[in-house]
Amino acid sequence: MSKNNLSSLEKSIIEILKSYPDASIPTPLLADALGLSTKKGGQKIKTSVNRLRQLGHVIVSKGNLVRLNEPKVREDEMVEGKLDVTSHGDGYVIVEGRDQDIRISHRYMNTALDGDIVRVKLLGYHRKSNKPIGRIEQVVERSKNIFVGTLDEVAKNTYLIKSDVNSSRVDFFVDPDDLNGAKPGQKITFKLLQWEDVRGYPQAQVLDILGDAGSNEANVLSILAEKQFHGAFPPEVEKFAEDISYDIPEQEIARRRDIRDEVVLTIDPADAKDFDDGLSIQMLDNGNYYLGVHIADVTHYMPRSTALDVEAYNRATSVYLVDRVIPMLPEHLSNGVCSLRPNEDKLAYSCFMEIAPNGKLVDYSIEETVIHSNQRFVYEEVQDILDGKTSHEYVNELKILQTLANTLLEKRFREGSINFETPEPKFVLDDSGKPIDVIIKERIFAHKLIEECMLMANKTVAYHVETLRKKGSKSNKNDHPFFYRVHDKPDLEKLYNIRETVKPFGIEFDLDGSVTPKKINTLLKKIEETSIENIVNGLMLRSMAKAVYSPKNLGHFGLGFPHYAHFTSPIRRYPDVVVHRLLKRYNAGSSEYTFTQLEEIGEHCSERERYAVEAERDSVKLKQVEFLSERLGQNFAGTITGVTENGIYVLIDDIYCEGMVRVSDLKDDYYVYHQKMHCLIGRSKGKKYRLGDSINIKVVKTDLDKRQIDLTLADF
Repeated sequence: MSKNNLSSLEKSIIEILKSYPDASIPTPLLADALGLSTKKGGQKIKTSVNRLRQLGHVIVSKGNLVRLNEPKVREDEMVEGKLDVTSHGDGYVIVEGRDQDIRISHRYMNTALDGDIVRVKLLGYHRKSNKPIGRIEQVVERSKNIFVGTLDEVAKNTYLIKSDVNSSRVDFFVDPDDLNGAKPGQKITFKLLQWEDVRGYPQAQVLDILGDAGSNEANVLSILAEKQFHGAFPPEVEKFAEDISYDIPEQEIARRRDIRDEVVLTIDPADAKDFDDGLSIQMLDNGNYYLGVHIADVTHYMPRSTALDVEAYNRATSVYLVDRVIPMLPEHLSNGVCSLRPNEDKLAYSCFMEIAPNGKLVDYSIEETVIHSNQRFVYEEVQDILDGKTSHEYVNELKILQTLANTLLEKRFREGSINFETPEPKFVLDDSGKPIDVIIKERIFAHKLIEECMLMANKTVAYHVETLRKKGSKSNKNDHPFFYRVHDKPDLEKLYNIRETVKPFGIEFDLDGSVTPKKINTLLKKIEETSIENIVNGLMLRSMAKAVYSPKNLGHFGLGFPHYAHFTSPIRRYPDVVVHRLLKRYNAGSSEYTFTQLEEIGEHCSERERYAVEAERDSVKLKQVEFLSERLGQNFAGTITGVTENGIYVLIDDIYCEGMVRVSDLKDDYYVYHQKMHCLIGRSKGKKYRLGDSINIKVVKTDLDKRQIDLTLADF
């Protein structure tokens, strides 16, 4: 039966399930969402769900959880997709046009490696998760991924590469002629040469030597290599950049809006070198604010399809590790020509906004400019000025910006932005890169001041293109295609898990009806300054859909913005380069990218951003493990952040670092896992280890390669 033969209620149920294609929704929640929470309404929902199940449109699992039923695959059907391998050795094949990835057990991986395009035979559905499972039959196309491992001489002139756990699931054979100067015990990068039979070793060739295994340099470079990032630029890219002059031709200044006589300020971290945004502020005679957000004009220096542009696209983002930055652009540009350094004339792309005292945008313009930054501030310096601790000639401008930022912040939260505050560790390193102290970064208002101004500019440029589209061809939905930063609705199933997590603490999380940022903010307010604040914040972040780049404007759920783009960081983000190019071309009455091209660019940039975030997290974890490696046997205070049948996860309070106490190390009793209560309970003595509890632990073991920390209970 087609969906055209369904009742209006049945169609409404399907529409709700389509909004959350990967979630299983309880029938009471469906009833609430449709305004049918009465007993009679609940019966209507139940009848409709049963009929949809019989027709094959939905699946109903234990607990009356309802989800969309994708068309069942035929066993032995063959599909093609990209393989993503987990650190456990299993994989998932991502097939275009299919909502659910196909799970591949490590036993059925054949000779496929991470990133390969493969043909998969579907074997049916997993008994518990009801998700498709398969077996790889053929590698269609090898990826160009590089791998990381340690060289080992297992016999005279016989070499194996022991792959890092985060790089590949197998070890590799390497011929002596392909060692490229590497010596046993060194950490290296390598590529696959061939692997025809799963019963034999794959053959590899060494590419680069990262350093001695276990050294700080090798460990950090390994993280970059695992995520397919590299530090050095190709010679032709460096030469292209070096040939760009600092001097600005007079004819270029003449065609731009010249605001060199206006006060422009930059506010950045103390160790920043790439200043890509500046601010100007005035109060107009009508009482409105006139805010200028001035962004480094990277696209002026980086024509499309040049060697520089191709390299920037491939990188797609700068990567900020604990002890270094891997820039998207060569240093001559990122820290020099493009950087809005103080007391230098610079080319900028500026968004000027007239904003009413209530925070509403009244008018705006987006213009190519030439600016002259008057002052380079650091965040802490600005905060001291705002707090009245020090004086400065630009105190008036900073005070106006403070008032405006407060207004924008309050308006944003009032209209639906989610208020996330999660602690971040910061390391004090010695000259060799070894961590000697860990502190938690303090988030001050000066950070929020910059953030609100940047958000306002990003929102305004996206709104601008919406107005252009409305003026354009109404028959063409892809008129004036644009490059949005989009953030879809959160995972409803994960939100349900959060509700169950907070319930034992007497905290209610309202999920009746539709999920809104207001309901999430209400919960986050309830858990403030409780033992589970950081836990719930972390769970909530993980429940959110990943923000991505796309020409499809889905809005930004987390910020509560209907239109949003990234405009303010073209030195370190390629999507901002794309946005600048689009805006300039539309201003000139022409076009730059097609909708399809923007889709492809969006997929690439989103993937590279995800890898960069993972590399940044891995570098933090590495330094935490290094720090604790010097403190084996020491006791720390911590908070239980997770409870499983295998043990308890503990966040060490002072350094915001997580390790695990295995249940086998709890020797005083036999402990039983209670999933709904999020705790382990001793069968004989009744002692509990519960989510959110404070606990004293001892560091007993660390593993730098796996970036793992093993803990046990402290004696005191």
